[in-house]
Amino acid sequence: MVTWIRAVPLGARPLLPVLAVVALLAVPPPSGGGEGGGFTVADAASALLVLFCAVRVVRSMALPLTRAAAVLFALPVLGLTVAALGARDPVLGVTGLGRYLQVFVLVPAAVLVLLRGRRDFRTVAASIVLLALYQGALGVTQYLTGTGASYMGDDVRAVGTFGAGDVMGMATVVAFGLICAVGLALDPAPGAIRLQRPIALGCALVLLLPLALSFSRGAWIATVVAVGAQLLLAGVRGAVRVLAAVTASAVVLIGGFGVGGAMLQDRASSITRVADAPDQSVTDRYSMWAAAVDMWREQPVTGVGLKGFPAHRDSYASLALSSGSDTAGAGMGFHVQALLSPHNMYLLVLSEQGLLGLTLLAGGWAALLVLGVRRLIAARRAGAGGDCGLVACGLLIWQLVDFAYGDIGGPSTVLTAVVLGLVAWWALAVGEPHGPRETASAEGRTG
Repeated sequence: MVTWIRAVPLGARPLLPVLAVVALLAVPPPSGGGEGGGFTVADAASALLVLFCAVRVVRSMALPLTRAAAVLFALPVLGLTVAALGARDPVLGVTGLGRYLQVFVLVPAAVLVLLRGRRDFRTVAASIVLLALYQGALGVTQYLTGTGASYMGDDVRAVGTFGAGDVMGMATVVAFGLICAVGLALDPAPGAIRLQRPIALGCALVLLLPLALSFSRGAWIATVVAVGAQLLLAGVRGAVRVLAAVTASAVVLIGGFGVGGAMLQDRASSITRVADAPDQSVTDRYSMWAAAVDMWREQPVTGVGLKGFPAHRDSYASLALSSGSDTAGAGMGFHVQALLSPHNMYLLVLSEQGLLGLTLLAGGWAALLVLGVRRLIAARRAGAGGDCGLVACGLLIWQLVDFAYGDIGGPSTVLTAVVLGLVAWWALAVGEPHGPRETASAEGRTG
């Protein structure tokens, strides 16, 4: 291992811990990890990533972050600390604090510090695409062989290595990979490799199939919104080519080959029935949303405390809430998975951290989006290429939309932390007015 690391070019070594986190998401989580959490090897790698970054910062004796970056990463810590101190169970409060810091502060900040330029950004984005292709290939195989998670009585739901306990895991990874591929295909910068556009476009088209077979309505909606935003930000010329290719592939995939059959069509049409004739999963979600809002009304400023939603849920939820979600397949026997969150990140933060926590956390996400879009527009006007900006903005938009009906939890969550690091690098890294520079002279500093 040491010999292999020494063989890597010196300039590329700081990126290895980031790539290791992404690569280790291909390792199946420990039995029972599921949506409820469970410490994975990718989580361990993310801890080593933070430690590696801290050692580099101490050795360099340089400020690792700009003032703006330091403020955006520090503000959520205030709300999280207050919520942790207000937790009913101090142990759960500390556990929740650690998870939030990992996902929204420590890992993103480490990625921001270690990235040195657009080449590094593209390398990490490409690693996410490769992970998505691997998980997607496994998911398609699960569908074809009937070894996936249970869906409508058949073990056909594509879940990759994440198993039936985290049915959103593969969908999230594949969606991230698809958005990275679309961004890299739309507007390659002058310093990008010659075949970046066709390779990236091909990967995006391939990833449509496993995304469809994930049967995840939330991932579909978020992907449509994110890719649509990327197309608008890229301009008409590039958008038309990519949109035509994606539309043609979707028509051939679903219409020509009948991929997914009646189940896929029923799942897609159910999106329009969430108000008139919701299924039990939607009814459960509505009930938990209402419970989260009622918790916030009782503690509007600081919420009920970190990890407090499960303990307070039954006191506020209606009788329409079921006992749990049925899961089976993908190597796991039937069991009922407890509903421990409202499946809405904004309402989860609001109920557990109050207006203080939601303002500080979501306010930072909004700031990253505004800064990222501004840099993207400036970069494209300067003719510097907007591939990295399109990837960053698309990833953040996907996550913000997905948070409306999902939250953190499960083995795939650590990839959200890496993605937020990419977003932060594009929005906050110091460089030319139009964004982080391509040249090596700007690749070493974020502060």
